[in-house]
Amino acid sequence: MSKTALLCAGQGAQVVGMGRDFAEQFPSARAWFDRANAILNHDLTGVCFNGPEAELTRTENAQPGIFLVSWVAFQLLKERVPNLEFHATAGLSLGEFTALTAAGAMSFEDGLRVVRQRGRFMQEACDVTQGAMAAVIGLDETATREVCAEAGVVLANLNCPGQLVISGEKSKIERAVELAKAKGAKRAIPLPVAGAYHSPLMASAQPKLQAELANVRFQAPSVPVISNVDAAPHGSDIAGRLVEQVTSSVRWEDSMRRLLSEGFTRFIELGPGTALTGFMKRIDRNAVTLNVADVVSLEATVQQLK
Repeated sequence: MSKTALLCAGQGAQVVGMGRDFAEQFPSARAWFDRANAILNHDLTGVCFNGPEAELTRTENAQPGIFLVSWVAFQLLKERVPNLEFHATAGLSLGEFTALTAAGAMSFEDGLRVVRQRGRFMQEACDVTQGAMAAVIGLDETATREVCAEAGVVLANLNCPGQLVISGEKSKIERAVELAKAKGAKRAIPLPVAGAYHSPLMASAQPKLQAELANVRFQAPSVPVISNVDAAPHGSDIAGRLVEQVTSSVRWEDSMRRLLSEGFTRFIELGPGTALTGFMKRIDRNAVTLNVADVVSLEATVQQLK
């Protein structure tokens, strides 16, 4: 039997206009966007549809915005493919909250509220630190870890072969970029982000997120949800893993290899962009990848699944 996993987009995938065509063509989608605005008492939908880009890129908008568009993509896919079966979920950083919600571990309302607050807490951590991140292309993990140790930064994302992300103090990231190039990286490029995500510089967000998660009623997920922290399915302490995730490395490649080793052959990316599809093509060319980012990709995926 072919096994299917849902993959949920992470921060950085946001783009002005995301979700607008869903709302224009599907009344059920419009209802989810309206519901989100009411839950947050904030016009998140307007920011997603119309920007401006600077406003959408703010962590407190980007995180709930991507969560919302990914959730609507999931709902529309279920609407169009009523017999949709999936056997695990995973999400990149922020996307892990969407993955947990899709698996029924928490309600849509709780997921949206918590992600909005997580974005705020992380923005506050960014504002009081001088953090930065950089992508390192074409250098293996061992060499990149050596660069991190020498520069005093950390490995934040292990996305796929040849694509790693480092995080830390801005001046140290600048040094790490030079060291990576000297070690033979094809490219080492600073990323346009607000701070040093998935590094110790985010530690001030953790107790605030922990307090927020204490108000969430978690349930056992209906399918395994792979944690970014250890590339293993969530157990009983979901909140603990989500707090830990704020400062720990995102082990995406390991997470995908785990699913592949367990017989997963089809992966459906939900939400804006196709970054996770791109990573999977680098991890295993034979895996079937589909995505739902807008109406066009929804229709293509529905056709494939039917």
